[in-house]
Amino acid sequence: MRSLQQPGPPHPQRIDCFRGDAVTLLYTLEPGATLTRAITDPLVEAGFQSATVTLTGAELNPFRYVMPGPADDATHVAYFTAPVAPEGTTRIEQANATFGWADGKPFIHCHAVWIEPDGQRRGGHILPGDTVLANRPAVTARGFRTIRIETAPDAETNFTLFQPSGTISGQAIVARIKPNEDILTALETISRVQGIPNARVRGSLGSLIGAAFIGGGSVPDPATEVLVRQGFIRDGVAALDMLVVDMTGSVHEGWLVKGENPVLITFDLVLEPV
Repeated sequence: MRSLQQPGPPHPQRIDCFRGDAVTLLYTLEPGATLTRAITDPLVEAGFQSATVTLTGAELNPFRYVMPGPADDATHVAYFTAPVAPEGTTRIEQANATFGWADGKPFIHCHAVWIEPDGQRRGGHILPGDTVLANRPAVTARGFRTIRIETAPDAETNFTLFQPSGTISGQAIVARIKPNEDILTALETISRVQGIPNARVRGSLGSLIGAAFIGGGSVPDPATEVLVRQGFIRDGVAALDMLVVDMTGSVHEGWLVKGENPVLITFDLVLEPV
């Protein structure tokens, strides 16, 4: 399996896993607000400390994003491109966001695939504080009041990343999967250790070292941004249908091959038993 040497020492624990009860919240985003405020204000009002959010059909103008890129130096294994700001209105095909806190303020980590004003389908990492809603899309959130996600420096990757903390009892799972761990194997490990043989992946996003799909398709780029289109664990066996964005912003999609899709920097994961 592919792997990359991170700049810092590896964490001894490769999966952080917390359990709590997920509360579903359906709401509409307000036009004229930044994507950060539009998504997080209702979550904060609901008393959530963390959530996974999915949305489709959002129209954004102005819109700013970055794509995965090569590292500038040895302090990171990968980084981001310069910000891109297409002129006109961009329409979101699918976006997944993790809601948490940065410096004590509400924040989101958001990956998406979209159609730009030139008609091109692209994807990447949205800069939510610089992106503004132009319509009223509906969103679905699954929030947690006993699990908090907050940014903190990460010695292994030398990035500031979302880190979950909180309770270890409840029906649903919030997890963070660390670098070089195969994402499907990690899901199956969570299923076995937590005693949850059947579950749905809700929202969820992260980065992979390239990608390998069932049927033979692949992404050779060492850095990608990814989001889950659908995913499940059935009788302890995991499956993930992913949208994968390469270093040019091009979008690839399909079901991942087990054992061939290691995490690049981090993966935010929410599981609900079924």
